[in-house]
Amino acid sequence: MTQPSTEEFRAEVRQFFDETLPGALDGIPSSMQRAKKWRTLLFDAGLGAISYPTAFGGRELSTEYEKVYAEESRGSVPREDSVFGIGVGMAMPTIRDHGSEELKERFLRPGLRGDEIWCQMYSEPGAGSDLAGLATKADLDGDEWIVTGQKVWTSGAQHSQYAILLARTDFDAPKHRGVTMFVLPVEQPGVTVRPLVQMTGEAEFNEVFMDEARIPRSWVVGEVNDGWRTAVALLAHERVQTGVASVGGSSTQRSKAGRVPIPVDQLIELARTRGREHDPVVRQELASLYTGQKIMGYLGKMGVHPSIGKLWRTIQGRAAADTAARLAFPASPAWEDDDSARGVDEDYFAYHILNCRGMSLGGGTDEIQKNTLGERLLGLPREPGPDRATPFRDLPRN
Repeated sequence: MTQPSTEEFRAEVRQFFDETLPGALDGIPSSMQRAKKWRTLLFDAGLGAISYPTAFGGRELSTEYEKVYAEESRGSVPREDSVFGIGVGMAMPTIRDHGSEELKERFLRPGLRGDEIWCQMYSEPGAGSDLAGLATKADLDGDEWIVTGQKVWTSGAQHSQYAILLARTDFDAPKHRGVTMFVLPVEQPGVTVRPLVQMTGEAEFNEVFMDEARIPRSWVVGEVNDGWRTAVALLAHERVQTGVASVGGSSTQRSKAGRVPIPVDQLIELARTRGREHDPVVRQELASLYTGQKIMGYLGKMGVHPSIGKLWRTIQGRAAADTAARLAFPASPAWEDDDSARGVDEDYFAYHILNCRGMSLGGGTDEIQKNTLGERLLGLPREPGPDRATPFRDLPRN
């Protein structure tokens, strides 16, 4: 395949968003159907797997081309794309970099094309910020792994066919060394998904129970008992993905999904609707938010440590929600969608005002991000804790 110049590729991306995408999702009633249609269009246009090998539908182009795509798609990606954030943004690159040829052949193309939806089964009731303390176990039984345990805060599990799963395969090893990463088929009798309704009224998260769920023996990502290394690799992709989602989505579409900052254009529109556009305090807040939105975009281009982008997204998201709340006065979280005559989707703003606090939690808490930056970038001492050589079964647990 002939490699285009970056300018030729830029024109190709522009043509897709200017000519192919507009109207292609019109008349599709379901958000999930719209999401799958969008992803199929993108992949079939050669833009859904830019740096992946051609054997899996990719184009083997450099990161320079991915940057071009990010620049040209900014503000134009349908919000429905968030359903693929874990699969496309986290699971697929981890399988590409650490999976066997069997896993790559089986999962990369359908995952990147949107034919299959993925979730990430990391956190547990007793293992959140201390993820290495997970207790879900996987035992090898002939040609299958038998998995028993519980996961929580699992985004999108109710829609997913597959999950990236962390489970303990050696209780006698130190907690960071006895973990293995698997691909878990979600739609099987041994897996129960229970949605968790948030204060927004939505149920993006789930708790997942596994009672002797089964995984083919070869569906291990990386090596057995070396799952902490691949887990950290996926987390790096996750923090990049949260930054991309924050600046890549459509600035006009209003969706009650995902943890992304309210676009500044929408806040300016809200200020005008409320008659506050000449208020000097409001204008200063909007100017600061505009600056913050630009900084998020620059951080994505600069390739800084993903924890920096993740922390900035949290700051921007909470500040944007606070401004929306002040424009609506104290009753803003109780907004109802009864103001359509004025063109204000008030339940949309209510959703983001209530939902923004989750930005400090998903993908690793703010405190964890700061620890990561302190230890890995600044070389500061690790947080105190149990001896890292202690077998997991001897550690005190909740």
